[in-house]
Amino acid sequence: MLNRFVAALLAALSMVSLGAQQPASRPPADSVDARAARIHKEAIVVDTHIDTPLMLEKPGWDFMVRHTPGPAPDENHVDLPRLREGGLDAAFFSIWMPGTVTGPEAVKRSLIIIDHVRSLVEQHPNEMVLATTAAEVRAAHRAGKFAALMGMEGGHMIDDSLAILRDYHRLGVRYLTLSHSVNTNWADSSGDTPKHNGLTDFGKDVVRELNRLGVMVDISHVADKTFWDALETSKAPLVASHSSMRAISGHARNMTDDMVRALGAKGGVVMINYSVGFLSNERFEAQQRNVPVAELPRVSWEKIIEHIDHAVKLVGADHVGLGSDFDGTTVPDGMEDVSKLPKITAALLAKGYSEQDVKNILGENILRLLDRVDAVGKELRAARGASQ
Repeated sequence: MLNRFVAALLAALSMVSLGAQQPASRPPADSVDARAARIHKEAIVVDTHIDTPLMLEKPGWDFMVRHTPGPAPDENHVDLPRLREGGLDAAFFSIWMPGTVTGPEAVKRSLIIIDHVRSLVEQHPNEMVLATTAAEVRAAHRAGKFAALMGMEGGHMIDDSLAILRDYHRLGVRYLTLSHSVNTNWADSSGDTPKHNGLTDFGKDVVRELNRLGVMVDISHVADKTFWDALETSKAPLVASHSSMRAISGHARNMTDDMVRALGAKGGVVMINYSVGFLSNERFEAQQRNVPVAELPRVSWEKIIEHIDHAVKLVGADHVGLGSDFDGTTVPDGMEDVSKLPKITAALLAKGYSEQDVKNILGENILRLLDRVDAVGKELRAARGASQ
């Protein structure tokens, strides 16, 4: 009887041992998607450039109501219901007008656009907050509120005045794009014939004052020489708020590999733009030839991942982020609006990116940059007063 007991015990132990050696059963088919959804929800997702103020200026248009994307040029990509669906936690609303609007008129229009953004937030305090620091973005995320920040897209709006620049800072602007698509009086643009060989002496003063204020210096749209001058002049890391990779699409708005490496080496972050012409060289070249819109090559959203991956290979996952240009451009197939953002998270995970790298790209990198620029500003303000 003892022998039968021992035999039974050995058989049981053998079954346990065999079970331990067997490979774990395959996870359910949706577990990868579930992992991506979890990471996307845990992350603080930040977009450094949306042109939604263009929509806020339209009479009767309601940010709080879900809209349906329409064909260009009436595309709309962002509203509160869709950004909630896409998990976007914070975004820089672009304060923009054409670079041909200058002087007092540009200042007046800028103040009106800033008022649109601030009024939107004030009218919906349970859903939104106005943020100017990374800490405020994080607090908004904990409270379940959307954080609205502001970036100014073009140095022409300061009317060649550091005092006006300081006023924009007081109103909440936290980056200044040095130029838009035409030269300013002090900075060359990538979209214009060079006039200043980069930054003038006053342009360098603008960069220094941005540093002192704790406002990010944005080099999207600028001429290459302007980028190098800004990089040399700035005490703080730079941001490219909505730029992609020139090695993939030759648009002058995009950054060369050398520029990306230099930006990253100084602690800066390049935020990948979703505009089809910046993503696809085939599309860009067709646009240059004035091919009719209906005949332009289609561009898939996966191109966004290609640009992100190229930048990461150049400088690492700590120096790349998202700057969509939503509401200001034509977006690729599959990224029709902000609700599609989780596809980026899933695609990066599928490429083998770590969870932390994905979270960094989604928002942590730009929050770290905000903190660093703010710290540099505090140091400089302790050392000197406002430049006149």
